Amino acid sequence: MSAVRRRVSILGSTGSIGRQALDVIAEHPDHLEVVGLVARTDDRGLAEQAAAVPGEPRTALGSDAAVEMAAWDGCDVVLNAIVGAAGLRASIAALEAGKVLALANKESLVAGGDVCRAAEERGGGRIVPVDSEHASLLRCLAGRSDAEVIKLVLTASGGPFRTRRDLTGVTVEEALAHPTWEMGPKITIDSATLMNKGFEVIEAHHLFGYAYDEIDVVVHPQSLVHAVVELSDGSLLMHAATTDMRLPIQAALLEDPSAGGFLAPFDLAAAGRLEFEEVDLQRFPAVALAYEAGRRGRSFPAVLNAANEIAVAAFLEGDLGFTDITGVVGSVLEDHEPMEVNELAAVLEADEWARGRARSSIEGRSTALMGGS
Repeated sequence: MSAVRRRVSILGSTGSIGRQALDVIAEHPDHLEVVGLVARTDDRGLAEQAAAVPGEPRTALGSDAAVEMAAWDGCDVVLNAIVGAAGLRASIAALEAGKVLALANKESLVAGGDVCRAAEERGGGRIVPVDSEHASLLRCLAGRSDAEVIKLVLTASGGPFRTRRDLTGVTVEEALAHPTWEMGPKITIDSATLMNKGFEVIEAHHLFGYAYDEIDVVVHPQSLVHAVVELSDGSLLMHAATTDMRLPIQAALLEDPSAGGFLAPFDLAAAGRLEFEEVDLQRFPAVALAYEAGRRGRSFPAVLNAANEIAVAAFLEGDLGFTDITGVVGSVLEDHEPMEVNELAAVLEADEWARGRARSSIEGRSTALMGGS
């Protein structure tokens, strides 16, 4: 039995990642305990969670409460599972307070990677990735020198439209039907456009320090190999696991493989065929947009993220076509005059500009469509 249990606060506890994190913690009562729960608005769900876990965890609602909980000295590990750019402030607060930040909020590193890294240096906090791909890369890179590693490879399922040629008539229901993962609506749409994979490229750059030319994406429809590392001798290291987010959540919260697991072992024979394909950038331009924004740096990744968030929300509301999501994002990037984003205020300024510009673009497309009907 562990002498000290890690005290965990979960930000976004009523969402998909938050609920699965509670499953993981319940399976490791000797190693982990819940001390804090924060939801955006779901007060009923939050109350039910608080009543179901041992002890009396602190609970709160809203983004300001998430920031406060992230810096609270009563926790050791902060799991940031907030959806969207609203999670960035909480990530910075956790890092400045010296916490282990189990990061499931992609936007923190996409929009504010440099700011998060600076917060790490100031406060002594540390980021541990929760994404299955980055958690797999972390395992493959363990003990490897920079001279050994040539390239990082992220795998993408290809989403529900991997083999569909014409994407112009895609419905919300079709886009939400992910073939291998069960996730919230926003990230599911990002997976359908492959913007999610583009975000992960930017995250990998910040997490592991590799240049964008040293990070690749391949389509792997079985979603069993989550990441690959190419070594200098020409060999490849692959990390394979079942499609269950509780595995990377467990790895991030425990950081101790000897603690054991509760998931079924990976069955090679049952896995059968493993396929890998190149990404079709003509049908999925989001990946190229993310690489472009990442390479250009400065405020471009923050603008990419914010414009995409607005466009995805419009698609989910039925106000924008599926292929127009990347059209809006691309137009906003084209219109952007870059700025330095060395502090949170600058990131938020770029974020606000991009959201306004994306809304204008969406309104313009709707007006043009109505005028042509």
